[in-house]
Amino acid sequence: VQLQASGGGLVQAGDSLRLSCAASGRTFSSLGMGWFRQTPGKEREFVGGISRSGSSSGYADSVKERFAMSRDDSRNTVYLQMNSLKPEDTALYYCAASTRGDGLYYLDPARYRYWGKGTLVTVSS
Repeated sequence: VQLQASGGGLVQAGDSLRLSCAASGRTFSSLGMGWFRQTPGKEREFVGGISRSGSSSGYADSVKERFAMSRDDSRNTVYLQMNSLKPEDTALYYCAASTRGDGLYYLDPARYRYWGKGTLVTVSS
């Protein structure tokens, strides 16, 4: 599976961005997907996840009510809509795919087999 994340950029606090992650190489509908972020000197942290069916999703407390994931299996793409951005959201954002048979998403990055290159989100105050 190859994952390509895009959509990052420089925005001001309060603005919105939508990240995209396009997948290829495997039936996308079988994959549980996650978004993670990382800043220098810190561990990669879970942002959000969505099951392969799209019926289940979850978010870190720090982004709940502001971020939302969706998936479009016809485009092999998962999205992360980020609203009301804050300077502390500044990070390199990664998408990841889990090939576990249950099709769920996970908070633990070790449960994801494939990772895309990150896309940088910078939020200025």
